[in-house]
Amino acid sequence: MTTFNTSREIPVSIEQVFAAISDPQRLARWWGPAGFTNTFNLCEFKNGGRWSFTMHGPDGQNYPNESVFAEIEQPSKVVIQHISEPKFILTIGLASSADATIVSWSQAFENSELAARIEHIVVPANEQNLDRLTAEVLGK
Repeated sequence: MTTFNTSREIPVSIEQVFAAISDPQRLARWWGPAGFTNTFNLCEFKNGGRWSFTMHGPDGQNYPNESVFAEIEQPSKVVIQHISEPKFILTIGLASSADATIVSWSQAFENSELAARIEHIVVPANEQNLDRLTAEVLGK
């Protein structure tokens, strides 16, 4: 297994960040790398809930995704199991700091060889995801 970790401090409350993750309409606005949009078919934001959606790339390609919300601890943790290829588990941790929320993003791939091949895509994509989450919660 190969895990990619990043984090971001966002100058809003933990509840505000969690709201941007837990509300399907807001999640659809920011999820994915820069230039991507989403069409959600199903988003059951609950423990064991299914999440089926298509990411639309800036290149015109469509990328179907199937996931399960494996664990939700409001407002501090969301674990997403991506059950379509490539298989991974994404753990989003939220922790309050003085005037902000620290978002920890940990993406663990099932296949380490595949992870090594796509690292050059995953690492910047995760940063872009956090950029988009930050913009969503700051109303930019």
